[in-house]
Amino acid sequence: MSAKGNRGRRAWLLGAGGALAAAGWLWHRLSNRERLRLDADACQAAPGRFLRLSDGRTHLEERGPREGQPVVLIHGFSVPAYVWDATIPALADAGFRAIRYDLFGRGYSDRPDTRYDRALFERQLRGLMDELGVDRPVDLIGLSMGGAIAAGFAASHPARVRRLVFIDPYAARRPIGPLLVPGLGEYLATVLYIPALLRRQHGDVRDTPWFDDWVDAYRAQAGLRGFRRALLATARDFIDRDPVPLYEAAAAQGKPTLLVWGEYDATAPLETSARLRAILDPEFLLVRGAGHVPHVQRPDIVNPAIVRFLRG
Repeated sequence: MSAKGNRGRRAWLLGAGGALAAAGWLWHRLSNRERLRLDADACQAAPGRFLRLSDGRTHLEERGPREGQPVVLIHGFSVPAYVWDATIPALADAGFRAIRYDLFGRGYSDRPDTRYDRALFERQLRGLMDELGVDRPVDLIGLSMGGAIAAGFAASHPARVRRLVFIDPYAARRPIGPLLVPGLGEYLATVLYIPALLRRQHGDVRDTPWFDDWVDAYRAQAGLRGFRRALLATARDFIDRDPVPLYEAAAAQGKPTLLVWGEYDATAPLETSARLRAILDPEFLLVRGAGHVPHVQRPDIVNPAIVRFLRG
């Protein structure tokens, strides 16, 4: 090939590479939905109140009598505390002091630039209980990833936990592959990973009466800056770890345990429950026809079961 031909070929390759880079940048730009700061104006829409903890502000809501048995509800990987909208009034009406809160990086809680690992989430829960003056053993209800947080806390602080409820808990390590690669992980989280989580809401909460409100609420909190970074850090520092030792350590404490599972859960498939049932020896409730959030789809079944269990 002539020198002129080589120059032309190089020019074409450079042009094509530049076009691909520009397209990739534009895709990243358009995929980034984080437009708002988590400032005072954004927090005005939040129910409940805020506490200043060691790692930042935590958004929470309490219902029920202050002298009631405290029950702390821990949500999962990306959907914040509104996932308990159908649960917290049932607990309050039954006489429990029900407390729900947003994990760091989600909802209206701060998004600190730190490791989103077991230590962070247990520190947040411990600080929350201390600031609220909860000085008696609590009941913990953990959904999905919140189940692993609850199990870890029960293992580390056995004197502060009375009973455990796990709802479709995170029970098996999920390797995250290229999301572990610096730079590439941040790009993929923006253009693929976070948008996929929004689409997944349709499967988790289908056939619920407040479906549209749920998706709108998810989109709103995902638009607050720091959400993507927090979820990617959680995937790297928590989800890409084997959670089974946490449940084994919790089981060793002998706490009464209720395990609830949706029959058609695609996020934490029912078959993964077998290992936890062997480890925990729990009371077990299978919710027919439900997916990953059976307490949302069938509160008429799940809420009475939880109340009966917590009353012992």
